[in-house]
Amino acid sequence: MTTSVEISPAERTGLVNSLARGFLGRCPHCGTGKIFGRFLKVRPDCEACGLALHNHRADDLPPYVVIFIVGHLVGYVILEMEMNYDVPLWFQLSFWPLFTLGFALILLQPVKGAVVGLQYALGMGGFATLPLGPSPASARPEDVQIGSTDTRTHGLGPA
Repeated sequence: MTTSVEISPAERTGLVNSLARGFLGRCPHCGTGKIFGRFLKVRPDCEACGLALHNHRADDLPPYVVIFIVGHLVGYVILEMEMNYDVPLWFQLSFWPLFTLGFALILLQPVKGAVVGLQYALGMGGFATLPLGPSPASARPEDVQIGSTDTRTHGLGPA
């Protein structure tokens, strides 16, 4: 059963829109459906347009990006506080670890969504096809043919 067709880069949503939609937790293709079922669990497909989201490869990059952002921002603020204010050590040791953890957890899901949007905009990780419409509830990701490649072979050759 074919539920998608090959798309050209001109038909694909732009990079900035895909990143913004992913950052907001929305489908990078239509901007309507949610991409997360749970905190960091990406849905198999978009409930609105049927875009197959199960092909994403956004597992390793988001934590690195979050660590980079949080580390630089929190490190800068800690240094500024230390240089300009006389903050007691007990406050620094109790506040900054909790703030850093909370800030990282707040950023983790939006950054993962943005990475999924980036992969979609660039046609990476199985996002080389465009959905024809909502996928049937009975279709499992391993049963769906994408373009001319059967996903059960993972593009490694004939079945």
